[in-house]
This record gives sequence, structure tokens and C-alpha cells, in this order.
Amino acid sequence: MATCRMPISAQSLFLPMYRQQIDKHTMQLCMKKKKKDENVRYRTHNLKKIMSSVITNSIIEQDPTPSDTITQFYKCINEKNIKQLENYISNDCFFEDYSFSNPFKGKQEVLRFLEQLITGMGQNVEFHVAHIYEDDDDLTAGVDWHLEWKNRQVPFTRGCSLYRLTREGERLMIRKAHVFVESPIKPGDLFLILLKIVTSLFDAFPEATEWFFRSQHFIVQVLLKAYCIFIVPFISPILSFYVNLGKLIVRFVSIALKILEYCSRLFTTGER
Repeated sequence: MATCRMPISAQSLFLPMYRQQIDKHTMQLCMKKKKKDENVRYRTHNLKKIMSSVITNSIIEQDPTPSDTITQFYKCINEKNIKQLENYISNDCFFEDYSFSNPFKGKQEVLRFLEQLITGMGQNVEFHVAHIYEDDDDLTAGVDWHLEWKNRQVPFTRGCSLYRLTREGERLMIRKAHVFVESPIKPGDLFLILLKIVTSLFDAFPEATEWFFRSQHFIVQVLLKAYCIFIVPFISPILSFYVNLGKLIVRFVSIALKILEYCSRLFTTGER
């Protein structure tokens, strides 16, 4: 039997070998491209982390604004944090609350007043800051606020404060404060009538008016001393009596409410 043999050409002999080399070279190129892409992704990820860190640090190191300082000031008061308040009061602070006859001068005196204020607020009363206004000089702030008891506004506790700050190192500290508190007495039209009477007297007796303005501090001190000598001894026992009576009424109401609550629980349990 004759065997039929096909001619073997050079192309059919070397083509498989070339294909293997081409496939190997292509695979190497793909591996290099993949590794390069991974390096690019890794570098991009690191760059993003570096940029994020730089942005975060720049935000943290940014100088505080008057709004930031005043917000932290009221936050310390609400949290009863006297120690932290020291970081927001300058050594030469001048704090004038118009509910008091004399301003508070110096850091220690201001902190003593703020401590008394915090004590008087109790555990559930807090300042609610409605708005903070800043001036263009970045050292002045105005605040509109009121007091709240468990998120309920306390009557006659609206007020506004003006603050002048000073920069000490990286901090903004309160150097001057003027506090205006809502008066519980609402004279209304009576105030306008009294104002008209007073201004008429000023115009009718200009020399006496000039003397009054020159000596107003002396007159105020005399009136305060007269008040302390002649009026306070009579008013203090009366006020003390009403304060103690109020405490007694509060205790009685508290006991009555507890009794009612206990009876309500017994009634509910009996029905079940």
C-alpha cells in the first residue's frame, strides 16, 4: 500500500513557535500594564489621603472666629464647665451686666460671677443662642439669646450681649462684654409719659440738670446707701418669708403629685 505524504513547508513548521512567543510577549505586556495600573491606583489613593490630611489639618489649624469663641463660651456655661470657661476670659476682662449696679472687672471677678450664674441656673436651665452677629474686624460679636428649661423658653429671660474680643496667641478671648436683659416690668405707655415729664424738667431747669449729670454717680451711691439703710432691713424679712413660703409650697405640691401618681398606679393595677 502506498503512503501519501503531505509536503511540509517552513511556515507550517515555525508558525506554532512564533505564536507561542507572541502569546508570551502579549502576556508579559498585559502583566506590565496591569502592574502599572495598580501602581497608578496606589499612587492616586496615597495622593488623595495626603490631600485629605492637608485639608483636615488646614481646617483644624484655622484661626477661630468670634462666632466659634462665643458658641464655645455659652456651651461651657450650659455644661457647667467653670474650668473650661477660663480659656475664654482675658485677664483684663470688663463684664458689664446692666442688671447689676457695678460691672465685673478682671478675670477672677468675672469667673466668680459666671459661677454664681451657673449655680443659679440649676441643672435644667440653659442658654439658647438664637443668632450670632460678627463685625468686619473679626473681633466683635453680638448675640441674641434666651433661657430655656428642658427646651421650653423661660418667660422674661430674653436678652442680647455685645462682646469685644482680643487675640492671645491662637485663641480669641472675651475682653469686654455688655449684657442687656429683658425687664419683667412692662410699663408701656407709662414709660413714654415719664420720659416726657423728665425731659420737660431737664429743659425747664438746665442748670440743675447740668449739676445732676456731673454728680449722677455720687447721687446714685447716696440713694443706694439710703436704700440699704432704710429699706433693706424692712424688705429682707418679707422677702425671706415669701421665699420660704414658696419652698414650702413647692414641697407640698411635689408630695401631692407623688401621692397622686402612687394612687394612679394602684388603680391601674387593680383594673388589670
